[in-house]
Amino acid sequence: MRSSIIVIPFLLFFLPNVIDKPAADTEKAWEKYSVSKVLKALGDDSYWEIDESIKGVSAQKGYELFHTGFITSERGTKKRKQSKHFVCTSCHNVVKEELDLTKADPEKRLEYTYANDLPFLQGTTMYGAVSRRLFYNDDYEKKYGDLVFAARENIREAIQLCAVECAQGRKLADWEIESLLAYLWTIDLKISDLQLSSDELTSLQASLDGEITDNGPIIETIKSKYLDGSPAHFSDPNIDRALYGMQAGNADNGQKIYESSCLHCHKNQRYSYFNLDTTQMSLRYLKNRINKYNDFSIYQVVRYGVHSIPGRKSYMPHYPLEKMSQQQLLDLRAYIEQKG
Repeated sequence: MRSSIIVIPFLLFFLPNVIDKPAADTEKAWEKYSVSKVLKALGDDSYWEIDESIKGVSAQKGYELFHTGFITSERGTKKRKQSKHFVCTSCHNVVKEELDLTKADPEKRLEYTYANDLPFLQGTTMYGAVSRRLFYNDDYEKKYGDLVFAARENIREAIQLCAVECAQGRKLADWEIESLLAYLWTIDLKISDLQLSSDELTSLQASLDGEITDNGPIIETIKSKYLDGSPAHFSDPNIDRALYGMQAGNADNGQKIYESSCLHCHKNQRYSYFNLDTTQMSLRYLKNRINKYNDFSIYQVVRYGVHSIPGRKSYMPHYPLEKMSQQQLLDLRAYIEQKG
């Protein structure tokens, strides 16, 4: 079985104020250079600065909160867990999910995440979050209503909305939000992620060296290489449920989705009361309920999620089309029907 646990090295947070010239104008030479830090050095001010005046802010504490749900106070004691139900990694990866950062392609994302042993999740990776300007885009207004307006262009409000509404947890203190932001700076996009051409890298270095006085064009070029926000469009299943999955779907892709998505939360009841594994019993249970209109039909839960109920605030977030396509839903069905 594939492991859903992600282990990443803790990255250096601070980059020098002056960007030194890389050893060569190659993509590899730019692996350590944060996109937001480079944009700042070029004179662009559209980045999320950490408020260092707030006492107790720490990237390490942000890391703890993101990955474990707990955070250690200055006195060395753990605060109450942020959520009883989820941690940030329940729905978000912390590494790159796609090679091409200019579009949201669920098929390419599955190919990349599976090849790199990453979960295939409902939420957007937090890798590069500080390089984005927009949050809770598009159809999230349908789910959270007016709450998205404060969060849409404010990363701090977006973090708070995720903590309280998505994670069904407690409100974060200012120093906790800043600590999370400090951690997100350690996992910013790197220049090497942007697939800049050799000529573009040469122009970038010339701008950083002061050889080019107008940095506007290179700033625009850099920003064109990644999405400013994560698109999210909701949908009904819009699939003929009488359609036989083995004919309409690709069971091999369906297996990838089942292992890296369904089992991420449901194996051994990791984030859910509903347990799943790869046995025929689990798959047959799902197979027999595919065409039902309840919370055990993959059509229902993928597109609508599962709402919390009294006494049990945990729920299953649904998948926007950008995170699981209609074809991938058919692929999942094909795998369940083949093995169940």
